[in-house]
Amino acid sequence: MLSRIAESLFWIGRYIERAEATARILDVHLQLLVEDPVLDHDATCRSLLAAMAVAHEGPATTDDVLRLLLVDQEAPTSIAHAIWQARENARRSREIVSIELWEAINTTHLAVNRGELGRMRPADAFRLVRERANLIAALADNTQSHDDGWQFIKLGRMIERVDMTARVTLMTSYGTGSASSWLVTLRACGAAHAFTRIHRASESPRSAAEFLLQDRLFPRSVSFCLAEAKECLEKLDPKKSRTGFSGDARRIVGQALAQLEYRAISDVLADVAAEMEGLQRVGAAATDAVTKRYFEGAISPEWNRGES
Repeated sequence: MLSRIAESLFWIGRYIERAEATARILDVHLQLLVEDPVLDHDATCRSLLAAMAVAHEGPATTDDVLRLLLVDQEAPTSIAHAIWQARENARRSREIVSIELWEAINTTHLAVNRGELGRMRPADAFRLVRERANLIAALADNTQSHDDGWQFIKLGRMIERVDMTARVTLMTSYGTGSASSWLVTLRACGAAHAFTRIHRASESPRSAAEFLLQDRLFPRSVSFCLAEAKECLEKLDPKKSRTGFSGDARRIVGQALAQLEYRAISDVLADVAAEMEGLQRVGAAATDAVTKRYFEGAISPEWNRGES
């Protein structure tokens, strides 16, 4: 497979996951502002912008959040920008992307480009983005051959998911750390229902953190995503060695997975902020390693620049 096509497929996975996760995070936190009049609007909005790596001086409003993280296609942190980038990468890899997948991405981009997100109620815009992103992910899984191209899409999706879960959890670490704040985090990660089914009688910050970070069966937990990313890398480079593993990306992801799985959750909770920042560095380092190995050493885009 040509490296430019592999790179485009990888970033389709990342940008679609980014759009979906950002919509979910915004939906949960902005709805919380409506439901809880005691919350500091400025602090919550600034926290959201900071979590998404947006530099913003002075007070922040809901309008600022919606502009920078939803509708402004020129803002590299916005959902509109992520969808545009996904479409550009799909266009570059048209010979590999299925017709159904291309049509879903292109149709979504056209709707966003017409300004539909800005004309909707925010909650409706977030729902539309989540539905379209989930449709695109399903089409990628069900209309693409599960060959190297699909492995790159999935790899990008898993690395982005680790990063987004770490960002949301980092926001929680700056708050009170109460059970209610962790419930918000679970909702923002799309994990509240699955968590409640398993931990109905033992909802606590510890059990919530353990579920989001170490659960091997929930598809948005950090452990699950790292394990899936590791499997993708193994299938992309199946050569076995008697000593160690080939490829820096496999080593980075494998080390992060082992360190997370074999640590007590109490150790992680002792400094959640440092742990989540470390996971973000893992995602960046893995992306750089994948870029150098498969994409002819092109400089990989930083998260908050959103370029590819």
